[in-house]
Amino acid sequence: MEKFKLLTSTCVPLPIENVDTDQIIPARFLKATTREGFGDNLFADWRYYKDGKPKEDFVLNDSTYKGEVLVAGKNFGSGSSREHAAWALGSYGFKVIISSFFADIFQNNALNNGILPIVISEKFLQELFKSIETDPTTTVTVDLINQLVTNNATNKSESFEINSYKKNCLLNGLDDIDFLLSNKDKIEEYERKRAYTY
Repeated sequence: MEKFKLLTSTCVPLPIENVDTDQIIPARFLKATTREGFGDNLFADWRYYKDGKPKEDFVLNDSTYKGEVLVAGKNFGSGSSREHAAWALGSYGFKVIISSFFADIFQNNALNNGILPIVISEKFLQELFKSIETDPTTTVTVDLINQLVTNNATNKSESFEINSYKKNCLLNGLDDIDFLLSNKDKIEEYERKRAYTY
């Protein structure tokens, strides 16, 4: 995974509440055994007509909005625990998702796949939506080291919480397996020294 420290980006707004994982990536796309191509099917039922043509009024098909940050409504990622939802968001190019609430399993799946889910207050979220609506070139700056997100249109910031282990992994570009491998020498040393009982 890429190391994550500081990101400034424009945003894609999705001010819809209770977006579940079946809306993020519909179940019919879960048969794939690799992560490739999931970004093409992100929000597929909202994004495309049945004949495959793009729906002009959906935000991902609107060239006005682009960026590595998805700003979503409250309760994003509810429903089934499919990791494919995080795969689809990451494959599309999102590195950060901002909302006022995430489903726990989705939040963990995002972190495990190098995507930073940021929980902010509902007030700050609505102000951010308003800034993006007023000026689609509005950017946010996400400072993972200091755990701070800033709306650069207003210069207002909020702090966010993140598990210290997951923060360390993101800062160093490590997934769980990479983290274990980076500590291989320590693990082997522990195994050599510890007493075994039979």
